[in-house]
Amino acid sequence: MTSKLEQLRAMTTVVADTGDIEAVTRLKPVDCTTNPTIVLKALGTEMFADAFEEAIKWGKAKGGASDAVTEAIADRLAISVGAALAKIVPGRVSTEVDADLSFDTQASLNKARAIIAQYKERGIEKDRILIKLASTWEGIRAAEVLQKEGIDCNLTLLFSRAQAIACAEAKVFLISPFVGRILDWYKKSTGENYTSETDPGVVSVRQIYNFYKVNSIETIVMGASFRNAGEIEALAGCDRLTISPALLDELDAATGDLPRVLSPEKTTPDPLVSLDEKAFRWALNEDAMATEKLSEGIRAFAKDLGTLRGMVAKKLAA
Repeated sequence: MTSKLEQLRAMTTVVADTGDIEAVTRLKPVDCTTNPTIVLKALGTEMFADAFEEAIKWGKAKGGASDAVTEAIADRLAISVGAALAKIVPGRVSTEVDADLSFDTQASLNKARAIIAQYKERGIEKDRILIKLASTWEGIRAAEVLQKEGIDCNLTLLFSRAQAIACAEAKVFLISPFVGRILDWYKKSTGENYTSETDPGVVSVRQIYNFYKVNSIETIVMGASFRNAGEIEALAGCDRLTISPALLDELDAATGDLPRVLSPEKTTPDPLVSLDEKAFRWALNEDAMATEKLSEGIRAFAKDLGTLRGMVAKKLAA
């Protein structure tokens, strides 16, 4: 019998949520998505030892203020991971704008353009890359500008309907609503256990998917941050799902029927609405889960970025 992973591939674009080259080669996803945590983990492997040494030599030759050199090397290393993944997958690789720029539109734009330029230096064109930005008001505004420049964006750390509406209005290419982190918050907040059908993260993505499809919004919905295979199965048919290697392996080993849950043909009325900055910030403020998880996610990514820069600084000093 066909595995559940193969059944899922027939209705959903499967994306690997990893920088593990071996896992990507083995599991053959269409796209790969990275973040500072994934990049840091990848750079800790023997596979990227040469890339680390090359980047350090490049940085030393570049010269300049130590902080600027450290940042430039860290950027180069993130591109090295992305470039390695781009050689394996046929589709896109997501590369994240620094988390500490999440509330600075212009700085995010500058960084995004620099990322695209660095990929181009390695022969990788912008149509193979997704610029990943946090779904803050400032991040969404940066994405709006980049989309007009032909640079497709992946809006991450998305936990609420308000964020999804703002992303749709900005005409971003793709959003990554987080499932597992929403579940984490509700389990901690309520003390309850949830099934795949009642899982607040699953419910959130289903509602966003429905809103987009019923209103003919072209932005791609890519569910992310899964805690178990049940969440993935409950979103079968979503445009894309980005899944960790462990859960991809679990789905690959599982058999049995995997019914399609989400489809553009199966929608319910949900009127199109618009949000200006004031309405967006108020809606986000009123959603305690989304506010807390967005802030927590930015801090965590910024911490891992800081760890990477610390590793670089130590290498430079040595």
